[in-house]
Amino acid sequence: MRQRDGDGMTTGITGSSEHVGDSTDGTEAEGETGVPFDPDATGVIPRPPVPKGPTGPATDVADGDDDGDDEAETGTLPAIRLPATLHIGSPPRAPEDTKDAKESEDPQRPEDPQEPKAAKDPKEAEGPQAPKAAKEPKGARGPAADEAVSAADDDAAGTVPTKVAAAPVASLAVEAPPAPAKTPVEPPATPPASTATKTPAKPPTKTPAATEPAPAKARGLGERLRQLGRSAPMWLPALLTVEGLIMYVLALRVAPGPLRGVDPADINGLGLIAALPASAFAAILIMLVSFFVTVAQSTDRKFLLLFQIAVITFALHGAGSLVASEPRFPTAYIHAGFVDFIGRTGETAISIDARMGWPGYFALFAFVTKAAGISDMTTILQWTPLLTNLLYLLPFVLILRQVVATTRARWYAALLFVLVQWIGQDYFSPQGFTFALYLAFVAILLRWFGRVEPRTKPIAPKGLRKLLGRLDAMTPGEIANTGTFRADRLLMLLMLLALFFAATASHQITPFMMLGVVTAFLIFKRTKLTWALPFFLGLAVLAWISYETVGFWAGQIDAIFGGLGRILTNLQRNTGDRIAGSDPAHAMVLQARLGILVVILALAATGLFRRLRRGVVDRAALILLCVPVLALGLQSYGGEIGLRIYMFALPGACLLAAYAFFPNLPADSADVREETVPMRKRNVRFNPELTRKLSVVLAACFAVVFAGAFLIARYGNEKFERVTTGEVAAMHYIYAHDKPSAKVLYLTAKEGPEVTPTLPWGEKDIELVNFNGQALVYQDPTNIAKAVATLKASPRNTYLAVSTGQIAYLQLNEGFPADWGPRFRAALDASPDVKRVYANKDAALYTWKKFVKGTEIPEPLPYTGRGDPTSPWTPVGLAALAVTWVTLFGYEVIRLNGPNRAVKARRRLLWVAIPAFAVAVGVIIERFIYIASNT
Repeated sequence: MRQRDGDGMTTGITGSSEHVGDSTDGTEAEGETGVPFDPDATGVIPRPPVPKGPTGPATDVADGDDDGDDEAETGTLPAIRLPATLHIGSPPRAPEDTKDAKESEDPQRPEDPQEPKAAKDPKEAEGPQAPKAAKEPKGARGPAADEAVSAADDDAAGTVPTKVAAAPVASLAVEAPPAPAKTPVEPPATPPASTATKTPAKPPTKTPAATEPAPAKARGLGERLRQLGRSAPMWLPALLTVEGLIMYVLALRVAPGPLRGVDPADINGLGLIAALPASAFAAILIMLVSFFVTVAQSTDRKFLLLFQIAVITFALHGAGSLVASEPRFPTAYIHAGFVDFIGRTGETAISIDARMGWPGYFALFAFVTKAAGISDMTTILQWTPLLTNLLYLLPFVLILRQVVATTRARWYAALLFVLVQWIGQDYFSPQGFTFALYLAFVAILLRWFGRVEPRTKPIAPKGLRKLLGRLDAMTPGEIANTGTFRADRLLMLLMLLALFFAATASHQITPFMMLGVVTAFLIFKRTKLTWALPFFLGLAVLAWISYETVGFWAGQIDAIFGGLGRILTNLQRNTGDRIAGSDPAHAMVLQARLGILVVILALAATGLFRRLRRGVVDRAALILLCVPVLALGLQSYGGEIGLRIYMFALPGACLLAAYAFFPNLPADSADVREETVPMRKRNVRFNPELTRKLSVVLAACFAVVFAGAFLIARYGNEKFERVTTGEVAAMHYIYAHDKPSAKVLYLTAKEGPEVTPTLPWGEKDIELVNFNGQALVYQDPTNIAKAVATLKASPRNTYLAVSTGQIAYLQLNEGFPADWGPRFRAALDASPDVKRVYANKDAALYTWKKFVKGTEIPEPLPYTGRGDPTSPWTPVGLAALAVTWVTLFGYEVIRLNGPNRAVKARRRLLWVAIPAFAVAVGVIIERFIYIASNT
């Protein structure tokens, strides 16, 4: 039985384009084992249940969605086993002939002089063997056998038999002809008539005089051109990608001119997109088109697709690095200052900055730069955004390989992840680094500890339990992990712990995201790990906060826990407060960011709905999407918790959004060319071939829109996030005059602890220069009284910094006039109380004109100080921590052998771990209460 898919390809009844039959060694072929083949993963794709009812061309139709994403709209049916004696495609061979046949195919075997030589004409060699056919005339084996053999011969020759013997299956067994005796057989002088008709005579050899070189050369050139055109789908996408990349680099790096180059003066409230030439947009469009040309092909060209996505990542996330003269984003410079401080002193200083309480990332780069002899981190800061986003692709692609999705869905999800990742946390920062650790953590959970088990319990008759039972009985959207060794799982468990500890020591939020994902995977039965792991990891986070960051939380209990439960307040501070008071053009940037959020969530909801209609529930994707939202109830995180939630929810959102266009299940074929049907059977409303093309076209249109929105959302703040050479030079002047210390006042329209300087601040001497001073300014540039009063109230060696980045921020976010900067500097120059000590076109520094007698420069900020406060129960808590971690880790390691291994030993470990865990948590709570009340 055969059926045709939507592309017109004839496939077997198992839904595979591979030939299904018996193997030569007597074992079952892969198509008959009941285990679908998946080349992209180590696990097994669960086969969805087949609805009862007749099957065939009349009933195997698509559902009402009709997305047609290169799938055969026929369904995946269980493989039908054929009798062992039924041979399809070629006549059976006797056992004694097998060796002779293999020997005849061996080119190294010496020629037997007694055997007849093969025909010199290749066409004669491909024809039927006339001597063997002559030995046993037709009809000697019976009509049924002759009819079966002729049908097999027709099938081997590529023809479809028009008549099948109506006989039982057992009667279709064909006895092999006896092995011919090895006697010299002279080939007949004249072949039989049937052979003569099938084998054309050799064409007469042309003489040199009859050869016409010119026409032959023309025909050869035309044939080569036609062959080159037929092979265009193989080489054209790669050529377009390289062409678009070269075109893009030239468009951004050449001198400004018509349709080329970037002039920083053209950057306005819309950001960098206002200064990009038209050739840059054309290059991005060429890259996207080449990607979809590759995706639309029937084969999975992994390396080319990965290269195309990397090139698109370079074009979008590397644009700022290509056009900037200095590393962009001012906050990256203070992180470089932390690295410099740890490299010089070998210590951390949480008293100087709270971020030094999580110094893992800074200590890592301090070690690397010192070992490599790197003293200038400019290049590292410049290209970190691009390298970070390329690093994200590796674990995310590994995550995509563990889901039950088509080739197009997987690669389109990877493209979406690049297009909608506009959050500016990929600069030189712990958050950008630990997000890569988070992706690797999730990838290891899915690939080495994934769990997919079919539901065996009966579904409740009614109520909510019936709905949950039906969801649980659906086909899982993850691939079952099989074939891993215990040593591999132990190594990956150690890797999970290492990633979590690195994130815990480097960032405040990321370990909570990791902990939430592990807990949700356990609740929804998507991991083989036990509940010992989340308790182990949760205790590690609490211990780090309690014992290693005392200087941060000792006097800020209200600030840390004051935002708990204030979901609406935190949401307002992350959305509405950022749009209010903005420049009209810059408000479009903020609205574009919210628009990307709304569209990607809408596509994710659509993809989830379409997958559910196909009987597939994607628990892992839902967990990755929903767990980060829980952080909204913690605190505002300086007004940026909404941005972090969006970033951590992107993996799940992009995967579900890809299902909005390509929701079907992958096929079982080895080359993944066909894709299976939706689970629900309904009448076809559209042509599957047409809807398949429409799905690709719609996906491409959304990708182009997302690419344009990305340039607005990602680089909309470029007017004040870009750092100029003049601003860096002004900061270096301060570093040259900060002995023994110095202080910097930066401009702000509203004072508060959450306002940070829009300056490349803190690159060096963070213990000598204090950047906490704020100078309040107003929309009237001549009103400098408050700024001058703050400067006069500050100690000597205090500088009031005025820079283009600060002025641009005030203009775009606070409504200051366009000429505010020059007028404000002119007012300061005319003031009798201040004097200008340094100036260039991008920045100016002002200080006192007359110092008060007796005023001294303060000493540098202390970073050693007294030891961290402690509590009487701290030693007991440390001992309880050690016992808890050892016992829980031992429990998890033993559990890797299986759920029924060493049950008594694991129970004993739990009896030790539970009281030790309670003591450890109790001491942590006691430390919070005791230290906070005595500080």
